[in-house]
Amino acid sequence: MLPKPRADLIPNSLDYEMIPLVKATGFREYDARWLYGPEINLLGIQALGLGLGTYIQELGHRRIVVGHDYRSYSLSIKQALTLGLIGAGCEVLDIGMAVTPMAYFAQFDLDAPCVAMVTASHNENGWTGVKMGAQRPLTFGPDEIGRLKEITLGATWKERDGGKLTRVDGVAERYIADAAARAKLTRPLKVIAACGNGTAGAFAPEGLRRMGVAEVIEMDATLDYNFPKYNPNPEDSVMLHAMAKAVREQGADVALGFDGDGDRCGVVDDEGEEIFADKIGLMLARDLSELHKDATFVVDVKSTGLFATDEVLKKNGARTVYWKTGHSYIKRKTAELGALAGFEKSGHFFFNPPIGRGYDDGLVAAAAILSMLDRNPGKKLSDLKKALPVAYTSLTMSPHCADEEKYAVVDDIVAEYTAFRDAGGKILGRSIVDLITVNGVRVALEDGSWVLVRASSNKPELVVVVESQKSEDDMRALFHQEVKPRLTKRSQVGAYNQEI
Repeated sequence: MLPKPRADLIPNSLDYEMIPLVKATGFREYDARWLYGPEINLLGIQALGLGLGTYIQELGHRRIVVGHDYRSYSLSIKQALTLGLIGAGCEVLDIGMAVTPMAYFAQFDLDAPCVAMVTASHNENGWTGVKMGAQRPLTFGPDEIGRLKEITLGATWKERDGGKLTRVDGVAERYIADAAARAKLTRPLKVIAACGNGTAGAFAPEGLRRMGVAEVIEMDATLDYNFPKYNPNPEDSVMLHAMAKAVREQGADVALGFDGDGDRCGVVDDEGEEIFADKIGLMLARDLSELHKDATFVVDVKSTGLFATDEVLKKNGARTVYWKTGHSYIKRKTAELGALAGFEKSGHFFFNPPIGRGYDDGLVAAAAILSMLDRNPGKKLSDLKKALPVAYTSLTMSPHCADEEKYAVVDDIVAEYTAFRDAGGKILGRSIVDLITVNGVRVALEDGSWVLVRASSNKPELVVVVESQKSEDDMRALFHQEVKPRLTKRSQVGAYNQEI
């Protein structure tokens, strides 16, 4: 029996080799992420496996798919997790190195109700984590993570006999074939597959070729867990700018950027202009609502307000529901409402049948985007973008804020904006018409512009997005003259990862 996990262990000490280290802050809203070494050790990962195995047994399951992303330490993390799962009496189906949606696919392919994917997604080197689920295609939310945290930190796991490990080959081939079958292109397209040297480089280019892409130009598709150029994050301006440069140099029709674990897809159009994922979502919603009348779409609170006002969606009877940011939340809401698709501004796209299986998959999202182009043979991606109503949306900006403090800071911001609205306060001359507080606060202004502040679900950061219906200059003013000054006066808020 493992000892009870502690949070005060120091690396390079006897206790660190003998006792599980698990810091409570690693249990996020809908997955688990730690800095490997100072926040969790291998025994801590084994304890997590015991906790997870115990929990899924509580739910009446024991078969679980495991996979790992391409980082120098991910295989070791997965093996430690597997030891814990076996100790809890689970049947572990190891699919090897994988992108996260491949692990979700394997739940269906191998008829396994549960999944544990070892990945730090797009986080910097040093991070590790696990994305988990026990009700395909859904992943854990706060309730499930809370119970897992309780079992793991309290060492109330139950060891059982009968644990088993089976290595399963062939899942990668079946996953690529399944994703590729979701697009049958007749239009010759030149596509850049940008992988940021992350795990998707092993699978995404081949998937695009099988969809019928005439020319796939691989960009940083060689696996390198040092991420020599930038972290594979298609929401980050560095990766987007590199994709834009490649489009202009190669004369490509589109660049598709995949994040570190392959569940997100970022887009740069034929003119070398980045299209944020919420605008791509709106383009897809327009396209799909023509084929599926009266469809429901779910979008997160970071997404453009155009979903609520778009005339094409109204004409096709489409309904849009705004919901909490986070892949688990949007995935769950999309399933709950039976929506055709869910779109998250970070690039997580969820398609229910007949388009997908309900989970986020960058390659399936790519298939949907390319199919949209195929259905519009006389138009470039830039033409479809220009057909959208104009709104000026910022990139996602994240100032540092400690995990132990970020939620209290956001609660304080919500209270401040509520009082400001109730007092009749105006933002750059505009009245506040609504406060959406399902996830932080989204402050809607009378002209349709808005600002958003929320806590990051998986990093010690806040998240800031602003959108203007007026101009790019107004969008910048909403940040520099409104949101940033409110946050700067709070000592808990630090430097931003990027700013407009």
